[in-house]
Parts: sequence; structure tokens; C-alpha cells
Amino acid sequence: MSILRYLAAPLAPLYGAVVRARNRSFDAHPERAARVAVPVVSVGNLSAGGTGKTPLTLYLAEGLEAAGWTNAVLSRGYGGRRDIDPMSVEADSDPRQTGDEPLLMARRLGSQRVVVGRKRHAAALRALAQRPGLRCLLLDDGFQHRALHRDLDLLVLDGVRLWGNGRMLPLGDLREPLDSARRAHALVVTRAARTKDRAEVEAWWARHGSGGPIFWVDFILGTLRPWPADGPSREAQGPAFAWCGLGHPEAFYADLLLAGHSWIGSHSFPDHQGPAPADLRRLQALARAEGAGWLVCTEKDAVKLGAEHARALDMPLFVAEQHVSGGEALLAWVQARLG
Repeated sequence: MSILRYLAAPLAPLYGAVVRARNRSFDAHPERAARVAVPVVSVGNLSAGGTGKTPLTLYLAEGLEAAGWTNAVLSRGYGGRRDIDPMSVEADSDPRQTGDEPLLMARRLGSQRVVVGRKRHAAALRALAQRPGLRCLLLDDGFQHRALHRDLDLLVLDGVRLWGNGRMLPLGDLREPLDSARRAHALVVTRAARTKDRAEVEAWWARHGSGGPIFWVDFILGTLRPWPADGPSREAQGPAFAWCGLGHPEAFYADLLLAGHSWIGSHSFPDHQGPAPADLRRLQALARAEGAGWLVCTEKDAVKLGAEHARALDMPLFVAEQHVSGGEALLAWVQARLG
């Protein structure tokens, strides 16, 4: 246990009591959850970060749109400091206002597809107003945001870390007790190929879940693209130096190896934190000391980089795009439930 968690340990019972009281209140008064005119699909989890909610939300948004279910994504915009709230996110938005994950999704999905707001009901109304004809909304990281009614709750579980030590914050990674899983309509297990014991997951879901289906999906890294896109043409030669600012950085490093990209050094920033230009220069020095010939990061990291980072960059940097594999059954099930 880290020193910070040790010092915060006395707060754990208080945190757990507050979470349970809040859930009991919403369970007893479902009318407290505001409704909107279209179905809402929530993608969330019980633990703090790192399960793959954002790539899964992107996958559903793209798949549903292609099937005729025009949609928009609602996000809290964690880490963003904005004067206007809710706010529509565009490809050229400032990540300091929107947060990194909403900007990543907006660049993938296109215009008027992502809205950030502390109050997701207000964000939903903005999304519906700016894009008439929407057929559904996707609520990113929405399992704990019970103030907005959802028609489908998808609970995401990392197949490698599972539920950690099973303890709530700050002694563990759980935002809620495990039995909160009963609210979910389905369980989505990510990194399924690396799940050591599927029977254990199935038994856990049978004990704590709602009886809904389990879907098993994986993440794959697509073709690496150079950053910046308009920079000089460079090649990825030799091993890489990997860096990221994720809730579960080890998963990215493992995905690189599975995709056939060797790396001989790494550096992890706190979740949602990006490097300053001086940090990027230090990363390059570390990379050279390790014998690496290029840098690699995630899309979530790349959206936080700007012109000042490009000026600090003097070795190739490539961005690894993450995509969902094996999600067809999940997408079909969601469409059937919406229909």
C-alpha cells in the first residue's frame, strides 16, 4: 500500500457509507434520474480508470452510426477547465477545456458528435438541439452518474486486473461496492485474450450481476502514425521508448508487444497528464540512454501535444491507435435492445 493510501485509509469507511447511501436514494427514487427523448446507453465501470471505456464507447458510436442509429457521446470532460458548460467538442478544440478523451473521440467521430458537461442531462439537451434526428446517446464513464436515466448500462471489466483487491477507494480501486454490478444490463470484459480464468469472471458475475449476458472483447493497436502529421517524414527504426498518461499504463505497454512493436524503456505520467515540452526533451534523453530510436504514445496522449511540443521533438514520435476486436456480438445485442 502506498503512503498516500495508508494515510487516507481512515476515510475508506466514510467514503463507502456515502456511496451506499447515495445508491439507496436513487434506488428508492428512480424519478430523480432525468430522462431525455431518446435512449441512453451508458459505458462505465466499478473501478477507477484503465478498463478501456473510451475505445469501447468509440466502437459503439461508430458501429451504431453505421447501422443508422445516429448518436452523440456525452462525457464529463475530466480535467477540462471551461467557462462554457456544457460544451460541444470539435476536432480543433482545446484539450485544456474539453479534457483529453472527449477530444480524442471528437477527432475520430467528427463534428457535433461529442458534448462535455458536468451535468450530463444538460449535455444531452445540447446534443439533441445541435443535431436534430439523433436516435440515441452514449454516456461515456456513466455508471456512477445516476442523475441521467439510461436505458442500457454496460459494465466494463478489465480482464487482466479484474476487480483488484476488491476494496473501495482509497484502500483499493473500486468506486462502488461489487454488488453495484446488479444495476448493469450486461458485462463487457476487455483484454479477453489475457483473462486468466473466465470461469472466475462468470462466477463473479453470477454472484454480483444482473443475470445479463457477458461479452468478451480485445483491444488491438492499428498502424502507427507519425506525429505531427505534417512533420518531416521519419521511420521507426530499432526498438521504441514508450510513454503514456493512462489509468493502467502497463496495458498499453503489453498491447505494443502483442502488436509486434518492441520497446526497451518506458515512462508513465499520471492519468490524463501530458508532458510539458521540457518533459518531452527529457523523454528523448531517456530514450537515447536506453538505446531506443523512436518514441511511441497513445492517441489520448497525442491530443495533448501542440506546436511547442513539435519544436521540442528531435526524434521520431509515433501514435498508436487502439481499436476494439471481437465486439460484433455486443454491437448486435445493443442494436437489438435499442430496437
